[in-house]
Formats: sequence, structure tokens, C-alpha cells
Amino acid sequence: MSYVDLTKISLQEIPKISDPDGRGNLSVIEKQVLPFDIKRVYYLYDVPSDSSRGGHAHKELRQFLIALSGSFDVVLDSGTARRTITLNRPNKGLLIPCGVWRELENFSAGAVCLSLVSEVYDEEDYIRNYDAFTSFVGA
Repeated sequence: MSYVDLTKISLQEIPKISDPDGRGNLSVIEKQVLPFDIKRVYYLYDVPSDSSRGGHAHKELRQFLIALSGSFDVVLDSGTARRTITLNRPNKGLLIPCGVWRELENFSAGAVCLSLVSEVYDEEDYIRNYDAFTSFVGA
């Protein structure tokens, strides 16, 4: 596998429907938002601000992250470049392709990270060692 061009990874708009009477907003994730069928959903919460999550890559799994509440940073690493993207709006998500190392950090108080993924859990799909990751992507 070759490395992923991190400049092509950006926040994606999630359709937002604003209530005309000022009663709040509703966002919908349907097939046109994601390029995969959702096979697993999980969320992170109560993460201390000095903690980090992630610290791995996937061989096949694709992941869409949304900050439902609060904010956090997603550090993306292709093996040759690094980029940090802040998630802080529930109507914007970050699509992370396979073959990208990711770390989540700088969680604000009350942050909730929703993760929609393309595959069911499979430990064999994880690359948890950074050296193994750089070998996988040929960096």
C-alpha cells in the first residue's frame, strides 16, 4: 500500500436542517454522506483532556468521526507527513481512509466523539505498532 495524501482529507459537511421556529437543528447521515455502509457505531466520552485515544491505523476499515459535543483534535499520519484537524461541530465529520495512523487528543470537557465505521471489529485489521504501520504503507 502506498501512503495517503493527507491534503485530500478534509471535513465533510453533514446536512443540517434548522427548525424555522428556533427549536434547534437536526443533522442526517444518509448514504450520500458516506462512501460505505455503516457496519459498526461507537462513541467516546468522558475522555480526560490530557489523554489520547486511537494510536493505530487500519488495513481496510474506513472511519467517519463527528464531534457530537465539545471538541478534540485528530492527528493524521501517512507515514511521511502529519496533519491535525480539529473537530468541533456536530454537522461536520472527518472521513479517515484505511492506511492512515490516527490519534485523538485535546478533548474538551464534555466532548463526545461519534465513530461510524465500514467494518465490524476485527483485531487483524488493526496496526497498533508505528514501525509496522510505516512498513505497511512503504514509508
